[in-house]
Amino acid sequence: MVMGPTHAVSGALVGLIVADLLPPDWGAPASTAETFAFAAVCSGAALLPDLDTAQSTVARSFGPVSQTLANGIDAVSTGYYSLTKGSRDRKRRGGHRTMTHTALFAALLGVGVSALVARFGREAIIGILFLTLGLALRGLFGSWAKKRGWVVVTLCAAALSILSWTWFPSEVASTGLGVAVALGCVTHCLGDAVTKEGIPFLAPFVPWRGQRWWEIKLPDALSIRAGGPFEVAVLGPALTVAAVAMGIWSIDGAPEHILGTLEASGLSFWQGSVPQR
Repeated sequence: MVMGPTHAVSGALVGLIVADLLPPDWGAPASTAETFAFAAVCSGAALLPDLDTAQSTVARSFGPVSQTLANGIDAVSTGYYSLTKGSRDRKRRGGHRTMTHTALFAALLGVGVSALVARFGREAIIGILFLTLGLALRGLFGSWAKKRGWVVVTLCAAALSILSWTWFPSEVASTGLGVAVALGCVTHCLGDAVTKEGIPFLAPFVPWRGQRWWEIKLPDALSIRAGGPFEVAVLGPALTVAAVAMGIWSIDGAPEHILGTLEASGLSFWQGSVPQR
């Protein structure tokens, strides 16, 4: 699989991009703070699929609690795979990269989060923020989080989730959390799809040659090795630069200011007006 930091930063980048494109009725962020909160939730959710194994770094984000959760998800995933596998699907001893790495899981989790927010309001929002922001910390600041331990990550996630609650003042904006979580899971799967291992994104409902858990992957010549030189030296840094640039662009008034500066310098390549938030 792609490493945690790459998953987290790609989730943040996708979250920032989608926040500007999301229709208002779907919970589009209405301010810079809400946009960053949306992107942070998407970043943390981009690590959620790897909670299907206690061996993953993300499973250690909240200490014994997250490891127990990971063991449970692993067992459920293993059972789900055994019940749905095709005649030519191989046997598995563990559930890693099965149930939680599918389009169905992303969709159901997004719907579930939206339902929780609609039913329980503030308490559900803070809980979702706590989980996803904790995972985002673990992913984006891997060395820092590992050095200071899961207790510090948990305390920081709790503080950030309470503070972030003030960034979701409207009911519409809060419903966007479900979209952010589903989007993060999909981003994770797309990241794993570019590796040599691939991902069973359409399983188990689209069989292929007797397999229900066949894996979507790039040709060997285009796929990358997880944790290899390309991811570490090129892909990770490129995504980070893109995420920072998109973060600056997402600040209220920044596009107008940037384009105005370019026009004043005679460097503008855009025609027409900049869309207003």
